[in-house]
Amino acid sequence: MKTIFSLSFLFLFITAINAQTENYHSLLQKHVDKKGNVNYKSFKTDESKLGEYITYLQKTSPQKDWSDNKTKAFWINAYNAYTLKLILDNFPIKSITKIKKRGKDAWSIPFANVGGKNYTLNQIEHEILRKDFDDPRIHVGVNCASGSCPLLSNIAFTEKNIDSELERLMKLFINDPNRNRITAKKVYLSRIFEWYKGDFIKNGSLIDYLNKYSTTKINKKAKVRYLEYDWNLNGK
Repeated sequence: MKTIFSLSFLFLFITAINAQTENYHSLLQKHVDKKGNVNYKSFKTDESKLGEYITYLQKTSPQKDWSDNKTKAFWINAYNAYTLKLILDNFPIKSITKIKKRGKDAWSIPFANVGGKNYTLNQIEHEILRKDFDDPRIHVGVNCASGSCPLLSNIAFTEKNIDSELERLMKLFINDPNRNRITAKKVYLSRIFEWYKGDFIKNGSLIDYLNKYSTTKINKKAKVRYLEYDWNLNGK
């Protein structure tokens, strides 16, 4: 009887996770276009539905038997959902950098409740995602709601799609002339490659990493420069 009860609870738990992720996916499909532009004005009308996903996050913690992909997808979704909530809570606003609370910036406010524990966005990104998964593609998964950020995907991450989706997003990001300007002999890159260079050079040079995704073959001795970062809101 105990085994049957445990299996039934597990089934209901998995069903709830899938349902909430699908609801979050539907919100992204409705309010985020294929170029990553967010219609925050229309998103405000669905704020209560985002709130339902936030409530799910507040009650849920990754389980020990979850795969790395499932856990990674969960935390990236949590980061992005709470970033959207932060913008909507302060909308209209021109930039996430304008959000301050008790002297702390948007990434340092402990407002993101996951599994009953409060986190800052910095903690989710740096102390969980970057620390636990050693995957530089995390930088195109999490989104800072700004013009120079990699585009916000309008697809919710899942255990099944996260690898292919991060690959797709990294290729789009590197080859996006609004975010990186690449020629064979000279590259002007997003500051993300400067700020987090160490994440990208663990298995070779920065040029080696770029060449995995770039449609233009970059010379190993190409000059590298970095572009100014656009912190204006990634909204329509």
